[in-house]
Amino acid sequence: MLLLALCQPLAAATVDGVRLWRAPDHTRLVFDLSEPVNHKLFLLDNPSRLVVDIAHSTLNASTGSLDFSRSPVASLRSGVKDKTDLRIVLDLNAAVKPRSFVLEKNEQYGHRLVVDLYDSGQQTVKTVQDVAGETGNRDIIIAIDAGHGGEDPGALGPKGIREKQVVLAISRELKILLDQTPGFRATLVRDGDYYIPLRGRTHIARQHRADMFISIHADAFTKPSAHGASVFALSRRGATSETARYLASRENQADLIGGAGSVSLDDKDHMLASVLLDLSMTATLSSSLDVGAEVLRSIGGITTLHKKHVEQAGFMVLKSPDIPSILVETGFISNPHEAQQLGSRAYQQKMARAIFNGVNRYYAKAPPAGTSLAAGKPASGNVHVIARGDTLSDIAVRYNVSLDELLRHNGLTSTQIRVGQRLKIPTS
Repeated sequence: MLLLALCQPLAAATVDGVRLWRAPDHTRLVFDLSEPVNHKLFLLDNPSRLVVDIAHSTLNASTGSLDFSRSPVASLRSGVKDKTDLRIVLDLNAAVKPRSFVLEKNEQYGHRLVVDLYDSGQQTVKTVQDVAGETGNRDIIIAIDAGHGGEDPGALGPKGIREKQVVLAISRELKILLDQTPGFRATLVRDGDYYIPLRGRTHIARQHRADMFISIHADAFTKPSAHGASVFALSRRGATSETARYLASRENQADLIGGAGSVSLDDKDHMLASVLLDLSMTATLSSSLDVGAEVLRSIGGITTLHKKHVEQAGFMVLKSPDIPSILVETGFISNPHEAQQLGSRAYQQKMARAIFNGVNRYYAKAPPAGTSLAAGKPASGNVHVIARGDTLSDIAVRYNVSLDELLRHNGLTSTQIRVGQRLKIPTS
């Protein structure tokens, strides 16, 4: 009887749903399963296909509504293999590098099989010269990371509001503000409903030679009474552990400090590399705390703060040794009142404006060398075009001039301004 039990196959599973997300560098297919499964996948040529065999399974879901238009998949077919197994065939119209893994069920999802199809082309890493251009008066580059996405919805609030949607909306508003401001340029780490691994997020920021990394989130707690916004920087302990991890990896050492400095440690002995990395982490953490304090002060002007100081924790996305990084918890999505606010576009714009004002104040005091702000002039000249949400006081801080000087230079008798109005910026 024991031998018979050992010979029994896995319980038959059904594929109850198939979902698809497109990210900038890969396509993710998720198969929702009723039971854990064994699987294998392999590529075939002439024509190009990816075959996914799922043992002891049947398809119990429609795939006709899947949108493959922006993916390397032309179509999806299914059939039966060896009478018991499900065979999924993906017809491909471009070369891919496949990867697959299974996920156990959790509070939000059942068992899943995930198939990632990575685009075969390699993305070129930008150099400092690419970013700066020929003049050297480059923009300050801000990488904005909307947390979660795709398979990971983040925290869930009342009436179905999802963290991944709220933080992407705030991130997009923040990007608009930065891109409208001379001397700044923003890049979204995630600009759609797809998931990026945590270390992949900081890698994207490094590819863009970001001067700063801002991760946007919305908190949650078991008690709906918890409320307030927070700003986090990396903890000292987290910085120390990350230093050790980087020094242990030759791959990391070869392409380590890539924000604005692009310093490599692969030709340094271990002691010198350790000192250089420790100096980098210390300077980065100090800058993170400084900009975090400015952002926290700015956010405190529009909402309640959960803590009145910048908190420190070992969040993975804050562990870049070369890029000042902060994580902004915009509020508690588990709190009904704050969830209602976070779901409002007007409040999302207000929150984005508050984050922007904090970042802008920080860089008005400490612009990076080689940037147009450090050179004392905006990249697009000495005229500022008023954008939505601008105030004269913010503009004065941005260009490091006094409010009275700005009013006098433009012949203004009041602080009232309108969108599209052009302001002349005083020069020393």
